[in-house]
Amino acid sequence: MPKILENKLIEEFKDRESFSREELFQFYRYFEPELKEGTFGWRIYDLKNRNIIKPIKIGLYVITYKPKYKPDISPNLLKIAKQLSEKFDEVKYCVWETVWLNEFAQHQTSKSTLYIEVEKGFEESLFYALKDNSRREVFINPDEKAIDFYIAESNQPVIIKKLLTRAPLMKRTEKKVKFYTPTLEKILVDLFAEERLFYYLQGGELIHIYENALSNYTINFTKLFSYAKRREREHDIKQFMTNHMFHLVKDVIDD
Repeated sequence: MPKILENKLIEEFKDRESFSREELFQFYRYFEPELKEGTFGWRIYDLKNRNIIKPIKIGLYVITYKPKYKPDISPNLLKIAKQLSEKFDEVKYCVWETVWLNEFAQHQTSKSTLYIEVEKGFEESLFYALKDNSRREVFINPDEKAIDFYIAESNQPVIIKKLLTRAPLMKRTEKKVKFYTPTLEKILVDLFAEERLFYYLQGGELIHIYENALSNYTINFTKLFSYAKRREREHDIKQFMTNHMFHLVKDVIDD
C-alpha cells in the first residue's frame, strides 16, 4: 500500500471509536474505484498484520497505529556522540539523556543526566577520554555514595556504564555522525531495573512514564520482555504492568 494512502487512512479514522468494514472499503474505493473485494480482503489482512488496525468485533475495527519512538538529539548529545565516534569507532556504545523523559513524566525537570553505555572493558578508557575533554562531571559505574552525594548535586552529570550484550538499540545518523541510542523498550526496563540510579523516577512517576510511553508509541513487547529477562526483571515488570496499566497490556501479557 502506498505510504501516502496509509497515512490518509490513519488520519481519517484515528479519532473514531470504531469504523466498519464497509466504511473502510468505501475509503479505498474513493482512491481506487476499481478495487476488487478479494484485493480489499488482503488489504485488511496486511493492516491487521502490521498493527495499524485491530478488529474489536466481526466487521468492526479501530486504528491501533502508533509512531515509533525517535527522540530529538540535542547539540550537547550530538557533540558527545561525535567525539565518541572519532575515538571509539570500533566499539559499540549507546548514548541518551534523561531530558527525553520529560515527554512522559508528570514532573518536568531542566536537569539532564547523560548516559553512555559501552562494551565491557572500555569503560575506563571512555571515562578518561571524556574527563579530559569535557567540562561536565563524569562518573563511572557510580555506587550509592556517588549517587547520593555527587550525582544528585551535579547539574549535568555524565554517567558511564557497561553495555549489556544484545541490548535493544537504535542506530542513528545526525549531521553525518553515526551512533546508537537505546530503544524505548530498553529505557523502560532500565528505569525499572535500576531503581537506585533512577530513584527520583520511581513510584507514581514511573507508572506515569510507562503509561504515556505505552499509550503514545509502538512498543515491541517481545523485545522489552526479552531484555527484561536478561536483567532478571521480566516477572517483576509484567506484574508491575498488570497491576497499574492492565488495560494497555492485557493482550500481550499471558502469564
